[in-house]
Amino acid sequence: MKRKSYRVSFPGGNGYDLAGIVDRPTHTGDDREPSLAENAPVAIFSHCFTCNKDLKAIVRISRALSDLGVNVLRYDMTGLGGSGGNFAETNFSSNQADLVAAIRFANAELGPVTALIGHSFGGAVSLAHAAQNNNDPNIKALVTLAAPSDTQHLANLLSQRDPDIEKLGVGKVTIGGITWDITKQMIDDFRTHDLTGLIPTIKVPTLLFHSPTDTTVNFDHALRIMGLLQNAPENPHVPSLVALNGADHLLVNEPADLTFVAETTAAFLSRHARMS
Repeated sequence: MKRKSYRVSFPGGNGYDLAGIVDRPTHTGDDREPSLAENAPVAIFSHCFTCNKDLKAIVRISRALSDLGVNVLRYDMTGLGGSGGNFAETNFSSNQADLVAAIRFANAELGPVTALIGHSFGGAVSLAHAAQNNNDPNIKALVTLAAPSDTQHLANLLSQRDPDIEKLGVGKVTIGGITWDITKQMIDDFRTHDLTGLIPTIKVPTLLFHSPTDTTVNFDHALRIMGLLQNAPENPHVPSLVALNGADHLLVNEPADLTFVAETTAAFLSRHARMS
């Protein structure tokens, strides 16, 4: 399978254009131009908090998925990477709106979106979308990497890092060597969402990756998500949890982890998320 990658731009959910990259599998006949592989799953890859589509793990997993027969749109949320807008004005609600916009664009560009993939906070956004759109017949599978089971823990963590956020309405928090303006409206929005209440309503096959040694989002979050999905009375699918022993939150310690995640995800999506 050959891969074709190209940059795209599309209207986001918050009034700004979003930057994205499409990684798609193609097949080439003797006398033909490359064309979209038939019935290949179409996935949206949402990045982590303060990250972007060019994070090493996202790039490598997305490209590997495409090589294995999965169409992927990875994109920058509002205020991050190449997308417009101000990050300090975003929140979980705006992240959800951007995911909806990415799905709308991919539906037109690649065909019906059949799977959601999310890393860390992008996993939380994907979980919420899957739960709130249970009637969408196209979404057939969900994959998360190091996803939190709620949004409140991040609000509390940011508030602890700089008390000025709640006292003055804005503070500064250093993440990944970059200092970000974090606003009170952002953490207030995080606290309004009940992700743990939404997760049990998810009705699609779900695959969770998480490291037992993740020091950013504790492994307990993965166990909590598993429990919420397993005990959901209306969920016909048994969720799967893959423990990435020794991996770090951004999956940079061991390159082989990225290959394993991509190959496992591709097999999962090939089984559950192929286009009709």
